[in-house]
Amino acid sequence: QVHLVESGGGLVQAGGSLRLSCAASRSIFSINDMGWYRQPPGKQRMLVATITSGGTRNYADFTKGRFTSSRDNAKNTVYLQMNSLEPDDSGVYSCLAVSRGTFWGQGTQVTVSS
Repeated sequence: QVHLVESGGGLVQAGGSLRLSCAASRSIFSINDMGWYRQPPGKQRMLVATITSGGTRNYADFTKGRFTSSRDNAKNTVYLQMNSLEPDDSGVYSCLAVSRGTFWGQGTQVTVSS
């Protein structure tokens, strides 16, 4: 019912920043819950951040204030700004939307070098 496409991943040195984007195929105005997960190599997927239609945000403890999620309903896009990146932040980052079901993007690779 909604397709999500992530972009903005890549290779960055420790201490650097990346801004991930999640573009939806339709308006996200009516999608209450959106967020980000990540899956490091050899590990299970874990929650990074969530954001509701009302702007309520939650973050995993490991972000330690380094990450900021936002949404732009006019552009049908959710963002994840990641600062002070560490090698442990490496992994595949996936966007999700919860509407009448749960929808996932294909993921974008983030690699942080030391």
